[in-house]
Amino acid sequence: MSLELSDVTLTYPDGDGVVTALDRVSVRVAPGELAAVVGPSGSGKSSLLAVAATLIRPDSGRVRVGGVQTLGLRPREMAELRLAEVGIVFQQPNLISSLTAVEQLMVTEHMRARSLREARTSAMETLAAVGLSGKERRRPHQLSGGERQRVNIARALSGRPSALLVDEPTAALDHERGARIMELLAEATRTFDVATLLVTHDTEYLSSAKQVLQMRDGRLGALAADGLRTP
Repeated sequence: MSLELSDVTLTYPDGDGVVTALDRVSVRVAPGELAAVVGPSGSGKSSLLAVAATLIRPDSGRVRVGGVQTLGLRPREMAELRLAEVGIVFQQPNLISSLTAVEQLMVTEHMRARSLREARTSAMETLAAVGLSGKERRRPHQLSGGERQRVNIARALSGRPSALLVDEPTAALDHERGARIMELLAEATRTFDVATLLVTHDTEYLSSAKQVLQMRDGRLGALAADGLRTP
């Protein structure tokens, strides 16, 4: 498995008590597989992504990314693992306004100590894979909302991660562009053989998902017609 969370619990302090954001959550996503997690705001979806990305250590349970067990890793080792094995597609692209599409990816590649030529070649190939051939030298204001999201996805894939974590990718898009982005994510998951975990509140675009799970009050289970069904 490229991404595996086992029996993960995460709590946050809340006044004199605690809030359980994740309650013994388990999920496994294989390479080339897209798993979607649906649920309302406050259900724990963002906490799930943060733990899967190794940005937050859970109170208990295990997280494995790209075959690496994260339990016991030092902060620097966790950062190195994220850089090598984790790609994150944020809800908002947050592109740097002064940089072209290819330069957005090259900045990330520079962090991986790749040469300028290697970084540019990889960035051009990745942009082509997400349908942006011919638009590599356009800046964010010259791209549509859907194209900016494609750059966002390409940036997350530029390091060829084992796990791709996607946060509400269609939230700022109309129906047609949202459908295209979901199709692209499904295709990219197969092309790059990456384990993709996607969270969304929208159940409209889930036909491409291998797994569809529901988050409710910190618990994760299969999405059934009558609501949450725990594994």
